[in-house]
Amino acid sequence: RYLTRSDLESADKEFSEKFEIQEIGRSVQGKPIYMYRLGAGKIKVLAWSQMHGNESTTTKAVIDLLNAFKYMGFEATLTEILENCSLYIIPMLNPDGAEAYTRVNANSVDLNRDLQDLSQPESKVLKEQYDSIQPHFCLNLHDQRTIFSAGARDRPATLSFLTPSNDEDRSIDDSRKKSMGLIAGMAKDLEEMLPDQMGRYDDAFNINCAGDTFQHLCTPTVLFEAGHYKDDYEREHVRKFVFRALISCLYQISAGEDLLADYKDYFDIPENQKLFNDVIIREVEIEGKVTDVAIQFQEVLRNGKIEFDPMIEKIDQNIGKYGHKEIAGERRKLSLEGGEKIAENVIVNKIFLNTAELQVKYGELSN
Repeated sequence: RYLTRSDLESADKEFSEKFEIQEIGRSVQGKPIYMYRLGAGKIKVLAWSQMHGNESTTTKAVIDLLNAFKYMGFEATLTEILENCSLYIIPMLNPDGAEAYTRVNANSVDLNRDLQDLSQPESKVLKEQYDSIQPHFCLNLHDQRTIFSAGARDRPATLSFLTPSNDEDRSIDDSRKKSMGLIAGMAKDLEEMLPDQMGRYDDAFNINCAGDTFQHLCTPTVLFEAGHYKDDYEREHVRKFVFRALISCLYQISAGEDLLADYKDYFDIPENQKLFNDVIIREVEIEGKVTDVAIQFQEVLRNGKIEFDPMIEKIDQNIGKYGHKEIAGERRKLSLEGGEKIAENVIVNKIFLNTAELQVKYGELSN
């Protein structure tokens, strides 16, 4: 999960003989921002990842995509993409945020809310490339939290998509229909491997966001969100699904498919809801009352790696959410190590049910 600019240096060296790599700007702290260019087609596609520094899954998928083009470029699907498209890919737009493992940049600004003010060098770099390239399509690549479900059901939103709005009225013009058609096509291509595990985001308009800005400028834009898959907190499985979605998306663009034909299928994808916790312990006794305990992992950077601190998010009877991991408390008494008070917003490493120890930490979950 922790992927920094220095981690991509080996990729830059490996791909430099095959693809054009250009430094297009510098971050607040002076780190280089690179763009890869590949393909020779007339259809221009601009994609960027790690706009939020702590969202690295799509960056890994982008490296997988570049590997595919380098080592399997002879494959018919990939050949067609490169013949018909010119791809402009920024693997890491926010290298300072990546280093600090934060959503924001070094000036504590969310770059995805800065596309109108353009107050930050990284935002300016993206807008400058958009203005220079004048892409026919934009792909905005992100991660999402583990809390999202694909609709009102017990299924995590492993992949989510959005066609951003282009105005306050959420008008549906041809550019939006094209991005809707792309998303509908990706959902169809991936439905067997991710049954009921794809969602879409609410399309409330915010002109400060990158996707809304470019959609407002009549460029079909697709937001990708890499989410949770069973026991995959490192998101090594999810990167594969993102990679396949990218191939599906790019192939549809390159093949010149009629993206307007099935755009209404986009609305069949369920809208995301916040219905998950990482762990829920059902029916435990706390101070004489039987209750549920919901735990959410907090991602923390320690010694160059991401650790997942379990925090009690909610204590309540009959918590109406789903747990990625559910534990039956069987009305046993719950206590914390050292007799610590059980309360919301407390980090817990060891929990006891009666005298049995329950370790509630990613990779160590057992009882």
